[in-house]
Amino acid sequence: MGFQAGFIAVVGKPNVGKSTLVNELIGQKLSITSHRPQTTRHRIHAIDTTDQYQMVFVDTPGVHIGNKKAINAYMNRAASSSIKDVDMILWLVEVGKWTKEDARVLEHVSQVDVPVIMCINKIDKLSSPQAVLPFLEKIAEKYQPTDLFPLSAFQKKDTTALRALILKHLPEQEMIFDADYVTDRSEKFVVAEFIREKLMRHLDDELPYDLTVEIEQYELDGNMQRIAARIFVEKESQKNIVIGNKGEMLKTIGTEARQSIEGFLERKVFLRLWVKVSIGWSDSKRSLASLGYD
Repeated sequence: MGFQAGFIAVVGKPNVGKSTLVNELIGQKLSITSHRPQTTRHRIHAIDTTDQYQMVFVDTPGVHIGNKKAINAYMNRAASSSIKDVDMILWLVEVGKWTKEDARVLEHVSQVDVPVIMCINKIDKLSSPQAVLPFLEKIAEKYQPTDLFPLSAFQKKDTTALRALILKHLPEQEMIFDADYVTDRSEKFVVAEFIREKLMRHLDDELPYDLTVEIEQYELDGNMQRIAARIFVEKESQKNIVIGNKGEMLKTIGTEARQSIEGFLERKVFLRLWVKVSIGWSDSKRSLASLGYD
């Protein structure tokens, strides 16, 4: 067998574990995660390269219904377009749950002619391994994937076995990206995502969906990476929540974000954050484009 390489779209409804699985498959934190649906907003290429293969995982926003703001339309377009021109698809479904959003994903997946591995995720929540069988039968009535693969995205034995299954379908071809690439996205993009991840994890209710992050300064000063980032919110009251009492919330978010960024960049980071109100940014195509949602 010669060198294998290809694009692998990772699709599914929101909060089904796509980004967690991608991070485990490439062996490092790249895609941000939280317990909230729609944490992933952009399409991200996460690249795993060895001497034998290069797997380019296309991590996508979750396909969702409702929330008809411009940003939701952007995320659905990013998700649906990701399955075009790929070599195969990993479709994640949560064990025991089939929703309208899963049915919407099925509509998209059914339109392409590439191998599809349907991953039944979160099986660690089941009482026994056999408990997955009724759900597999239910899935089989709706769709016949190339392979059905129950797994827990956090289990190394499962991701190792999934990687071997992917190689059965990955085409033989030359390397797509240089061997040292881990993503096609810039460092600035990943840094902004790490900051947004901490906002998603610490702030309650709907506020995280009204937030975005823009990098204002990104300079290497000797061995120190100096970063300044602006957090956009939609209302003045939201600005006060993000800052917190005596600035404590913003300080906590900044500290945790800096630690994640240092782990990714493998160098010291000086991070400054501030908050700005931009009314209606998430429902304005012009604002979305200026903030990188294009």
